[in-house]
Amino acid sequence: MIREKMLVQEVERTRDLLKPHEVERADTGCFVMTDAWTDKKRRIIMNLCVHCKLGTIYLGSKEASADAHTSLYIFNYVDECIEKIGAENVVQVVTDNASNNMGAKVMLKDKRPKLFWTSCASHTINLMVEAVAKLKHFGSTITKAKEMTTFLYAHHATLALMRSYTKKRDIVRPGVTRFSLAFLTLQSLDAKRKNLKEMCCSDTWEGCKHTRTKKGKVAHAAIMSRTFWKNVSLCIRVFEPLVKILRLADGDGLSMASMYGEIIEAKKAILVAVDNSDKEYKAITTAMESKMKERLDTPSHMAAYALNPYYSYATTSIFTDVEVMSGLMEVIEQFYLDDDEKQNKVLNIDLPKFKKKEGMFGKVAATKAISNANFNAGERWATYGLQTPTLMHIALRILNLTTSSSGCERNWSVFEQVDAKRRNKLDVHRRDDLVYIQFNGRMIDKRKKYSSSCDVLLGEDASMAQDWICEGAYVDAAEEVDAMGASEFVELRRSARVRELHEVEEFVSDGEESDHGLVNEDDIDFESDDDGVIQGANEDDEGDPMEP
Repeated sequence: MIREKMLVQEVERTRDLLKPHEVERADTGCFVMTDAWTDKKRRIIMNLCVHCKLGTIYLGSKEASADAHTSLYIFNYVDECIEKIGAENVVQVVTDNASNNMGAKVMLKDKRPKLFWTSCASHTINLMVEAVAKLKHFGSTITKAKEMTTFLYAHHATLALMRSYTKKRDIVRPGVTRFSLAFLTLQSLDAKRKNLKEMCCSDTWEGCKHTRTKKGKVAHAAIMSRTFWKNVSLCIRVFEPLVKILRLADGDGLSMASMYGEIIEAKKAILVAVDNSDKEYKAITTAMESKMKERLDTPSHMAAYALNPYYSYATTSIFTDVEVMSGLMEVIEQFYLDDDEKQNKVLNIDLPKFKKKEGMFGKVAATKAISNANFNAGERWATYGLQTPTLMHIALRILNLTTSSSGCERNWSVFEQVDAKRRNKLDVHRRDDLVYIQFNGRMIDKRKKYSSSCDVLLGEDASMAQDWICEGAYVDAAEEVDAMGASEFVELRRSARVRELHEVEEFVSDGEESDHGLVNEDDIDFESDDDGVIQGANEDDEGDPMEP
């Protein structure tokens, strides 16, 4: 058939366009990412993607609905992928933290001891931040904010009134994760603080029957509370550094080079945010470290931290830090396994030159490059590390990695488009070819049109926002984990990302309530995606005449 012939031709054309990726994988290495999710037809799909310096490409997928997702099953699937792209080109494998993935990690290490297997940074950072958000001080503030928004969005009259005072701009902004949604909503609330207080003092609010209910009074008390807004500002200041890390992890950049360094910087910023309170700082960092331990402080993270001159030349104590240097040495030994000569060359010849800025490392241009806003540690090593080739080989392969499997998750929407109801008779091979063409075509176009203004925190999945709009729309993740095994929890977490909006509770109709104040939803001006997500919290309460 003509369409089959054209499909084959398009697949070949896409493969030709991806040839530079094969060359780059051979030069600077790559990593394999795998993910499983459930589509709208309740089929479990396992994806495989490959990331290198040029970006993430889709390699293939398989339907695994009838298979048990054991550690052995995942190991075999990943190992086949490694064989396909060349084991000599693969530096690491990235997955989420499910126990079956961790079991596969052990099996892969036994077979391929030179490879690294790391946890998805985006998943881990979300766990870190959720742990912080559950601390009493922050959890109560988020709960009050959620009670306020669910009340305002529960009735047409209150929703229309709110929009009239916020110039038709919504409070709740869909985010890609529960945490990013909470942060975006708190920030949006803080920006509309004055508008909401004016709304609560209006005659329309006083005359609305819903505001006289218990939930209405709770929302009113929160909006008019000075303490509530101070706590909202504190939440924003504490979460801002963590959001910065989340954005780093969830993007398509080479985040391994700066992940551990940015975590350290985030801790410093949090200490300032809590006014140097040791008690609060310790509680927050303890919650963070309980989730990141052995996930974001692995030897490969330490090696990247030490080999990135942006950090190691600015803080020379890094080279005397036992934990950091132990991690670097472990990576060197793993890269040059059973090769004592190369290990000796790296540790006793190349590394001292790098530490002392000898040779090309000490050139003025090399030093100035570090302060450049677009500094790329891998590029710097490729330019100035030529006199230390054995260490440069490690640096290029570590510093040109990303840390998250988010790129694998981004092809879920492509699957949904390709496998829509009107196309539900596609065979597996043709479906995979279509996904291969569309996902990789988007990646190629994205690199051509790349814009740093794209915010990875903002999402289009409305179901993620329902917890802030409808009561009881989301089951707490901790309860899910307790009630099921790790693999089932991962499946549920994936499934939540493709739920339809109509699957959750609808708005409550106001019945006989007059709708003269309703706003046409076509005229709603949502928060612009170009608005800065991280902005300083409004800490100046003194000039607000609406304060009680």
